[in-house]
Amino acid sequence: MITLYGWGPMFDCPSPSSFVMKSLIQLQMLGVEFELAVADLEAVPKMKAPYLVDNGTLIEDTNFIRWHLENKLGKSLDHGLSVAEAATGWALERMAEDNVVNNILAQRWLKDDNFHKGPGLFFMGVPEAQRKAVTDEVRGGIKAYMHGQGFGRHSEAEQLELADRDITAIANFLGDKDYLFGDAPAAADAGVAAVLISAASEFFDTPLSGLVRRHENLVEYITRMEARYLTGHNWPVPEMA
Repeated sequence: MITLYGWGPMFDCPSPSSFVMKSLIQLQMLGVEFELAVADLEAVPKMKAPYLVDNGTLIEDTNFIRWHLENKLGKSLDHGLSVAEAATGWALERMAEDNVVNNILAQRWLKDDNFHKGPGLFFMGVPEAQRKAVTDEVRGGIKAYMHGQGFGRHSEAEQLELADRDITAIANFLGDKDYLFGDAPAAADAGVAAVLISAASEFFDTPLSGLVRRHENLVEYITRMEARYLTGHNWPVPEMA
């Protein structure tokens, strides 16, 4: 029995987490049977999702989930790619999960209006008397983390420029192909598409969605990936209060 833990549709996305979407796509690419369950971050050491339980074995982080299943099944999500193409895919995935994800985090968690209509919902289970203190502490931790690693020291305009450069590079690499490396999706398509889907959400008031949507090929690409991998899943409904 394999169970993927995360969250289902929210904020006009198949999941509020691009990383949950990434693992969901990769499990389907690998052809494994699995169930879905709502994540409990307090129940796992790394306190993040997605995580996977495979017959009692806990695997945390999208990359380790992928490698665990590839090793178990004797399959590779980069089957058919050259060594150089696989390396390029890894680099594209890492690029998407850096500046673009940092922008998603900043726009959703550190802008008050976006926070209250979005991530703030995650805290509805906290008693009202403590809720503001808890949310302030979490948001303060995110802000401190982003400042410490350098991204948070840029102005918003500079942050968005970094995202724009990365998104444009992905669009240019994709070109007129259906997937990053041609007619069939590979490992990097899961991570890259998931990040772009999150960034393109118009649920939040952010210029980030426009940076994705101005590239027609990226809109077609994420629509293609959503239709193929991210529809019709029976996610349990998380308790918000």
